Amino acid sequence: MNSADPAINTKRHIAIIMDGNGRWALKQGRSRLFGHQAGAERLRGIVEACPEAGVGFLTVFAFSTENWKRGATEVVALTDLFHLYMRREAPALLKSGVKLRFIGDRSGLDAALASEMVRLERETAGNHDLTLTVAINYGSRNEIVHAARQVAQAAIDGQLSIEDIDEPTLAAAMFTSGLPDPDLIIRTSGESRLSNFLLWQGSYAEIDIVATPWPDFSVTHFKACVERFNHRQRRFGALS
Repeated sequence: MNSADPAINTKRHIAIIMDGNGRWALKQGRSRLFGHQAGAERLRGIVEACPEAGVGFLTVFAFSTENWKRGATEVVALTDLFHLYMRREAPALLKSGVKLRFIGDRSGLDAALASEMVRLERETAGNHDLTLTVAINYGSRNEIVHAARQVAQAAIDGQLSIEDIDEPTLAAAMFTSGLPDPDLIIRTSGESRLSNFLLWQGSYAEIDIVATPWPDFSVTHFKACVERFNHRQRRFGALS
């Protein structure tokens, strides 16, 4: 776990790769943007269901470092959608006790979007019912390189010795510093890969691949994933 505070680990941390928006829309003869809009709407219900399901931390993969390879039209539309969703959902998140956090390389984002992210993190910092972490321009390999550079610079500056570098040191330099490692990673739409998502943090996470595309992933599906997780025996490399 990354957190030094044992109390932070008393509630589950679930991470979701929200996959299938574009394919879902195309099957209906609609644009990929329509699928992304439907996916954004779907997130609200899952967030609301977390406290009752015993989930204190929810991390969602919204935009990867590799997604820049998509067409410029789709990238711009996604950025606009992030702006719209943040402005529209922020009051409800604040009222319902959700702390909002963003992880990823912000240097590559639109300045207005990055500023909005900072504002929402500040305004919701005092909430404790659920920590919602949104991964935007996030790639796990990029994150690990970023952490390694931070630690190397600290060693060069004489702030720590080579012998001081261990797993907790690297974990503290990750974008996810202060969060517990995910207990469960859910991927929708049936693809069975992690797609450069939380590779360090998810080393012992349980994984649930769901065939349902994200826009159709209901609270019922979410609760079923949690229930399956509840029946898994987690050994972390040890014997049962």
